[in-house]
Amino acid sequence: MIRKAAKEDVICIAEMAIMMWDCHSVEELAEEFVAILDNEECAIYLIFDNIDNMPIGFAQCGLRHDYVEGTESSPVGYLEGIFIREGYRKKGYAKDLLAECENWAKEKGCSEFASDCELTNSVSLAFHINMGFTEANRIICFAKRI
Repeated sequence: MIRKAAKEDVICIAEMAIMMWDCHSVEELAEEFVAILDNEECAIYLIFDNIDNMPIGFAQCGLRHDYVEGTESSPVGYLEGIFIREGYRKKGYAKDLLAECENWAKEKGCSEFASDCELTNSVSLAFHINMGFTEANRIICFAKRI
């Protein structure tokens, strides 16, 4: 079962998200997810185990109005993050969540959907390729204090 997340789900989502974005705290992530759920240009979907109805993953998507590598339209639906708990991976759950995000983006008027991953994240790269994404570009970003 997949459903759109609500504010009462933020701790559950944050507890899964910390396994992916471990440079934050659960509290910080929960605070961010509250703001995301209040934004009509964002959505978070939860997927549940059919046996015990436990949340086993989530996907966060949004609309991007700025230029998105490899796209030609605006806004573009964007997969901000997707996570499936170990033990449930490679069973099609992430594909189902992605489809839900793509449908949401279509309902918002998008004709394109995009995403990104770190250059070193071979698991995420393989997922994106398997889900029909085409690599648009590879970049290394730089910053310095002035």
